[in-house]
Amino acid sequence: PVLETTDPHRVADGAYAVVEVDDPDVMLIGTGSEVAVCVEAAARLGADGVRARVVSMPCWEAFEARTPEQQRAVIDPTVPRVSLEAGVTIGWHRWADTCLGIDRFGASAPGSVVLDELGINPDAVVDAARDLLDPTG
Repeated sequence: PVLETTDPHRVADGAYAVVEVDDPDVMLIGTGSEVAVCVEAAARLGADGVRARVVSMPCWEAFEARTPEQQRAVIDPTVPRVSLEAGVTIGWHRWADTCLGIDRFGASAPGSVVLDELGINPDAVVDAARDLLDPTG
């Protein structure tokens, strides 16, 4: 879906918040269609009292060109972070503590089925966020 908080003018920044909360407990970072999954996960977490900022990160290179202060204003390294990528997770560890993605080949089915089966869904993001916030379970 096209999100109302999508801001085509902010794409040039490389990353920007699409769901903002005060004093976030966790950050959920995605790009493209993964952002909508992160928004759904943030809503589920919010229902349980967990404040989740959602960041759209359409371009690593543009974000890396920002000053460190500008980067920290979007992705605070002191807040636990989960990234979601419907592809390989290579490179995401620079921006996230837990990286969800598809690091293998060979799945064949309708796209929505494959993504769900491989963990590109709100449940997986919620579980990853909760694991970061309470690793003892």
